[in-house]
This record gives sequence, C-alpha cells and structure tokens, in this order.
Amino acid sequence: MVSNVYYSDMRTKVDESLLTKLNSLMLAAGIEKIDFTHKYAAIKLHFGEPGNLAFLRPNYAKVVAALVEKLGGRPFLTDCNTLYVGGRKNALDHLEAAYQNGFTPYSTGCHVIIGDGLKGTDEVTVPIPGGELLVEARIGRAIMDADIFISLNHFKGHESTGFGGALKNIGMGSGSRSGKMAMHSNGKVKVSRRKCINCKICSRVCAHDAQSFDTGVCVVDLEKCVGCGRCLGVCPVDAIYPATDSAKELLNKKIAEYSAAVLYGRPHFHISLVVDVSPYCDCHSGNDAAIVPDLGMFASFDPVALDVACADAVNNAAPVLNSMLGEVERKGDCFSDLFPITDWRTCIEHAVKLNIGSADYKLIKV
Repeated sequence: MVSNVYYSDMRTKVDESLLTKLNSLMLAAGIEKIDFTHKYAAIKLHFGEPGNLAFLRPNYAKVVAALVEKLGGRPFLTDCNTLYVGGRKNALDHLEAAYQNGFTPYSTGCHVIIGDGLKGTDEVTVPIPGGELLVEARIGRAIMDADIFISLNHFKGHESTGFGGALKNIGMGSGSRSGKMAMHSNGKVKVSRRKCINCKICSRVCAHDAQSFDTGVCVVDLEKCVGCGRCLGVCPVDAIYPATDSAKELLNKKIAEYSAAVLYGRPHFHISLVVDVSPYCDCHSGNDAAIVPDLGMFASFDPVALDVACADAVNNAAPVLNSMLGEVERKGDCFSDLFPITDWRTCIEHAVKLNIGSADYKLIKV
C-alpha cells in the first residue's frame, strides 16, 4: 500500500511566510479529516536541550496549535523526561528548558505538559500490538490521556538510530524514564558507589526488594531486579544507570514497538521539518553544522512513509561542504556514512511489520 506524503519547500513569496505554508501543508494533507471537537490533542515535539540551537522554533508549534484549536480541539505541547543526565530529566528542569527555548503558553498559544510527570514516573502501561521484543510499553500518562496524537518532528541525524524523525519522536520521546530504559538497555541497573548518597529513596519504589544498603551505599540484586526503571527515575543524584546498552538494531525495533503502542486505536497526524539537519540529536547541549541545506516541510497520516520520504530527501541532497557529512567519504546512505554502526531501515522494516504504516509513498508537492 502506498501512502501519501505532502511536501512544501522552504521558498516563499513576498506576501507569504513559512508559517502560512505550514498551515496550508497540514490542510492539504487532510488534517481536517480528524474530528477535533472538544478533544484533547497532544502535540509531541522536542523542546531542545539547553544550549542546542537546532531544535524547531516555537513559531511552528504555534501554527499547529492554532489550527487544532480552530478545528475545535484543545491542544497542548508535550514531551517526556530524559533518561540521561541533562536539563530535561525532571518536569521542573524540563519546563524551564522549554520556556528558555521559547515554548511558553504566550508564544505558542497553548500550555506545556510534561508527559510523564515530575520525576518521569507518571506512566501508563500500554500493550504493544504485535510486539516481538516487548509485550508492553511504559508511556507518559498525559500523552496516553490525549484523544488525538500529533507529532511535530525535527528531522536530523542520530548517532544511535541513524536519524531522528517521526518514529523516534513518537516511540522514544513518549516513553517514560523507565520506558526509555527499556528501549535503551536490557533493563537491569547498576549503581555508582561514588555518586550514591545512601538516601534509600530507590527502595521505596521497588516492588521486588532488590536493594540492600549493608555497605553504606545501594547495591542492586540483579536476580531480583526486573528492570522496571522506577529506581532510576527517582534517584536524586543519578547514581543509578542502565547496566547494558541494547544493540542498535534492537533499539530501532523497540522504538517501532513503542510507536505502535502510542498510536494504536486513536487518530494521529505527523509533520516533519527537514531544516537545520544537524548530525546529532537535539538532546545534546550543542549542535554541529547542518549536513544538508534546509529541504522542506512534510506531512502525512503515515509516520513510516513520512520518515522514508524525509530520509530520501536528505540522501538526494548535496551535502554542505563545511559539515560532518561534507568531510566523510560518501558510500551511499548518508546516515550510515556518518554512523556506520547504525541502520535506520531496521526501524522502518519493523514498523511496517507492526502495521504502523508503509515504506512506500507518493510525494505530493503543495
């Protein structure tokens, strides 16, 4: 089955702007087909790690929110807390980062809700239809409470998955802190003896009595640990961390499975902006030069086709010479050229298998 992906370039006339073009793109792609009347609509995006300047400008989010509201919906911007140490690992820091980067209710026209709560533990366990590696996903409660899901994606490179687009934003981005750990690792945790302050907060949330403190610091019994990640979420000093990393192939497949859990059974719509295509994720506190010029805006009801269309657009573009891509030997796929240990197609193939969407698309210019 071939999915329609709608596309608009970044050229404008004197009497139009990129924001009006984005609005026209969403309408052309059929967002009006969704019944928004009195329904809560989660607009899932990345607020950008403090210091990073490649994240999407809040002006784009304002356009999406305004259209949802015009169609009768109640939009809110959302993202879940991060697994790693940084400026977005709890809701207070996360909101501060969002506001610093311009995502305030006054600039975007809607409120910001951190999907998995204060400490990243406000989650819902959601079945994964057809899951092979995982049977359930732990998703931020606010995201699952929404009636309609919209992803607003900054398409860019990624050192672990090849690129970050719609599926990465949906699957990894919607996972709670323990959900992110389930995707990034095989679930078990370790404790840094140097960082542990022996506060015993982790033991209060463990349902399996896996912690002991006989040595003056926390020690986790890996036989008892089930890898739920709740201790990781509540540790105030980040002394608890994943014991092992998943292979890149498994990571991509788990992202697809989490995406299936997020999208199943409710209306969804997806927008990707292929601008400021930095080689690394927006989760870094800095960003390298864009690897290709700004290529355009894409929208579709199918996040899989959308990701493939954006990847094709980047692969067909000439690299920026003074960039990471301009400095490597080109062998074919630019994402594999940048990060040889990754293969983004693994995520696409698994998403197709899970019936999230199609890898075949028809590109329609608006």
